[in-house]
Amino acid sequence: MSRKPELRGRAARLARLFPGPGSSGQAARTPFVLLVVLLLGGGLIGLLVLNSALSEGSFKLDDLQKDTKNLTDEEQALQRDIDAYSAPDALQRRARELGMIPGGDPAFLGPDGTVKGVPSAAAQQSAAQIPLVLRPPETLDQSPADTVSRAGSPTAVPTPAVGSSLTPTTTPGR
Repeated sequence: MSRKPELRGRAARLARLFPGPGSSGQAARTPFVLLVVLLLGGGLIGLLVLNSALSEGSFKLDDLQKDTKNLTDEEQALQRDIDAYSAPDALQRRARELGMIPGGDPAFLGPDGTVKGVPSAAAQQSAAQIPLVLRPPETLDQSPADTVSRAGSPTAVPTPAVGSSLTPTTTPGR
């Protein structure tokens, strides 16, 4: 009895899935092996690309952190300069260089128009204390004859006025 019994139903379907003694098993394994090799190769290439992208991002982050540190240092240096220029003694020295003198006691106007306080004039300075005031660069190129205006009076050169103060006496726009 070399003849095998015929399988029916579920057994027949399972028998078709497994190679029998007369068929070769190589043909069924080749697509599976190719599929596994392709999946592994694709996974490795994907990991390589992902690793390269992460490394590039890390280098960019490092460069941006260095730039941020440099800009923060520059900002702090500029803030120190601003603080040095806006210090009260530096402002007073610069005002004196420009010929300004401290004002007297101020008077304040109330909302109803009443005057609060008693104003006083600024202290006068002697001619030796008043610094030399330079003319603006636009007037340096003009000849002495050009300094006389059409009405015959010389053009105004900013000089410190007696009674001027560090604060403006007029409201801008009026």
